[in-house]
Order: sequence, then structure tokens, then C-alpha cells
Amino acid sequence: MKNNNISSPKIPSSLNKIELYQYYIEDNDSFEGIEVKDVALEDYCVEGLSFRETIFKNVEFKETILKGIDLIDVKFIDCDLSNINLSNAIIHRTEFINCKLMGIKLSDATLNNVLFNNCIGSYANFRFSKHKQVVFKECNFTNIDLQSAELNRTSFVHTNLQQAELSGTKLKGIDFTSCDIDGIGVRIEDLRGVIVNPLQASELAKLMGIVIKL
Repeated sequence: MKNNNISSPKIPSSLNKIELYQYYIEDNDSFEGIEVKDVALEDYCVEGLSFRETIFKNVEFKETILKGIDLIDVKFIDCDLSNINLSNAIIHRTEFINCKLMGIKLSDATLNNVLFNNCIGSYANFRFSKHKQVVFKECNFTNIDLQSAELNRTSFVHTNLQQAELSGTKLKGIDFTSCDIDGIGVRIEDLRGVIVNPLQASELAKLMGIVIKL
């Protein structure tokens, strides 16, 4: 599928391994070319933070608010970002691999060339977010809030979207055929051009008051 042709993070082979928890981090601080590994980062509340060419591996974020964060060429591998607040984030060429994202807040965020692969993100909040070249692959995003989001060249592949809230989100060209979309909340007018399989079409027809007689 052409929507899967996203650009991967551009990360140099040699990174500076740092103990980020030892740093006193302030608003608008910037980090580049680093690796953060096997640590819990707790009680951060800063805005405008920037990470470039960075790998986070086996990092747990606790009680963390990083509004307006700037992530460019970043990988999160086996990380726990549950309930982290990344609202208004700008995320470009970034991958989330095998991560826990339950309750993550990405409202009003801008995502460009972003991959979510094998992630658990129940109750994630993407309300009013803007997506371009974004792939959700083999993820569990039940009860995700994608209301009034912009999904431009966005793919959902073998992803659980049960009870997802999609009201106000235009779904033209979005392919849900490999996904579970049981119980999604969506407006009839937003379904124009959506791509679904016959069983999904039968369920969505109920939203329009259509009775299918066999």
C-alpha cells in the first residue's frame, strides 16, 4: 500500500549515551544525537522540549507533561508512555515500537512520517491532531479518541479500533479492511469514501438506518 511508504528516522550509528534523569531540564531545552536506555523518568513538567536523532529504549515515563515537544528522527523502543501528556507536539520521522501508550495525550499534535508498530494505546487521545504519512500497524488502540482529526495518507493495518471515536474525522480513502472497528463512533457524513470489508459495511449500514435483507 502506498500509504505505508513513510520515511524512517535518520539516526547516526554512534550516539551519546546519557543518564537523562541526572539533567535539570527546563522549558525549550534541546537534545540531539543521544540514547536514553533502561531508566524511569518521573515528574517532568516542561514545555517546548526538543529531541533530535535520539533513541529511547526501555524507558518508562511517569507523571510526565511535555506539552509542545518537538520530536524529529526519534525512536521509542519497548517504552512505556502511558498517560504522558504530549499535546501540541510536533512529531516527524519517529517510530514507536512495542510501546505502551495507554491514555497518551496527543491532542492538537502534528504527526508526519510516524510509525506505531505493535503498540498498546487504549484510550489514547488524538483529538484535533493532524496526521500525514502515519501508519498504525498491528496495534491495540481500543477506545482511541480521533475526533476531528485530519488523516492524510494514514494507514491502519491489523489494528484493533473497537469503540474508537471518529466523529468529525473525514475517512475518505482510509482502509479499515484488516482492522476491528466494532462499535466505532462516527458521523454518517464522515464515512464517504471509507474502505471497508463486506461485514464492516453491514455494520456501518446500521448507522444509516439501512436494513439489509438476505
